[in-house]
Amino acid sequence: MAQARLGMRADFGAGDRFGPGKAELLERIRDTGSIAAAGRGMGMSYKRAWSLVEGLNAMFRDPLVTSARGGPGGGGAMLTPTGEAVLARFRALEAAARAAAAVDLAALAALVRPDRRAGDISGQK
Repeated sequence: MAQARLGMRADFGAGDRFGPGKAELLERIRDTGSIAAAGRGMGMSYKRAWSLVEGLNAMFRDPLVTSARGGPGGGGAMLTPTGEAVLARFRALEAAARAAAAVDLAALAALVRPDRRAGDISGQK
């Protein structure tokens, strides 16, 4: 049977989207205490990570991430209570969607041609 996974993203209009990439960025900020380290861990530039954080902070009523500039005392970043709530709710939505779709996704994957299944790199048909 083909390996299949369900992807999820929340679209809020006006180009505002929240998906697995932004959730991972928030998790990495929470775990590292650094926007720069979180971005590096995902293979993105510091500027890109900051841009995503600014976009997230603008998207929601309250900021998701707070930060302090570096210097003698060091800088850092952390999720706000709203950031923690957004992350938890999104991960809960993902889990619920996976559970609800499991049977249909497996049935759909069983219909995929063998040469198109995940892990088949031969390209032969």
